[in-house]
Amino acid sequence: MPDDKRVAVLGAGMHPWGKWGRNFVEYGLAAAGDALSDAGVAWTDVQYVSGADTIRNGYPGFIAGATFAQALGWTGARVSSSYAACASGAQAVSNARAQILAGLCDVALVVGADTTPKGFFTPVGGDRKDDPDWLRFHLLGATNPTYFALYARRRMELFGATETDFAAVKVKNARHGLENPYARYRKEVTIDEVLSSPMVADPLRLLEICATSDGGAALVLSSMEFARRHAGSDKLVTIDAVSTVTPRYPQTVIEMPNFSTDSAASTSTPGPTFKQSVALAAYEEAGIGPEDINVAEVYDLSSALELDWYEDIGLCKEGEAERMLRDGDTTIGGRIPVNPSGGLSCFGEAIPAQAIAQVCELVWQVRGQAEGRQVEGARVGITANQGLFGHGSSIIVAS
Repeated sequence: MPDDKRVAVLGAGMHPWGKWGRNFVEYGLAAAGDALSDAGVAWTDVQYVSGADTIRNGYPGFIAGATFAQALGWTGARVSSSYAACASGAQAVSNARAQILAGLCDVALVVGADTTPKGFFTPVGGDRKDDPDWLRFHLLGATNPTYFALYARRRMELFGATETDFAAVKVKNARHGLENPYARYRKEVTIDEVLSSPMVADPLRLLEICATSDGGAALVLSSMEFARRHAGSDKLVTIDAVSTVTPRYPQTVIEMPNFSTDSAASTSTPGPTFKQSVALAAYEEAGIGPEDINVAEVYDLSSALELDWYEDIGLCKEGEAERMLRDGDTTIGGRIPVNPSGGLSCFGEAIPAQAIAQVCELVWQVRGQAEGRQVEGARVGITANQGLFGHGSSIIVAS
């Protein structure tokens, strides 16, 4: 891929996920400091700060770019702030990448961090009666696990998935996350332990639904020219594609009811569904296909949703995800490991940080630095993420 189509990832950093109860800025600063140190770049060399917003942390959370720039020390750097729900981090990466590719800056810092309340996320910002997310809470009383369960029931009906399959995803991810120092939950579980955990939204149990977490993640991105001068090597980790797609309308075929947070639709003509288009756009931009991918980080809000992503990003045909899982293909050591970080299963949701954290994991994987969870021969990885109001995102990382 030519240099004018990609950017280098010089540094990656994270603050461990947990329930720390501190200001989100603290987590972002720790992650940014680690990313800058990893990159060998001084804060004063950063020309652009791209923040991923957190809407549950007051006004500073709505202007995350400026908030982090101030906390690091004003330098005159340009800033932007992005909100796209769970895809906020990918939007922040996209903003920084665009600035670099446009020649408006050489070095950019991308930061996302969150402090979350206890329990399920609830809508904020007052009455929003035209917002499906607000409506499903107030009219249906449907918290997030309810629509996770609708997806799971759909998969059982269409493809014969079983509760044991869903439990096996959790077992796999728990094993992967065991050696991840940034993961909140670092404990192996058995199929029986998952299936004996409390039922939350039938058929999904407590251990199959991700928690809400505090955490932070950051990346230092640069132009390829700067990276070669700075690193003195042609062996660089790069971002080769960023997809931030939306659904297609009219809503003639609805993938999920419109009261679902991540509701989406396909068009009246044959073509990819919304979730399929997320990765397809990234593949097209990078000039590669699913067969070129060595490792994937996908958005496992529930264990059942991970199986859908196998198909949506092209790792297998529709209805074959369970076979992939059962054959060990998506386990570290298998054909195409998925969520070697442990995924949201082990991290939980720190909304503005999670899409950035996915990229951090891929950076460490393709560098060969994912100690204890390394995917052998990882050279190209893909992320998949999805946020409220049709914010699809996918990022391709290569070395």
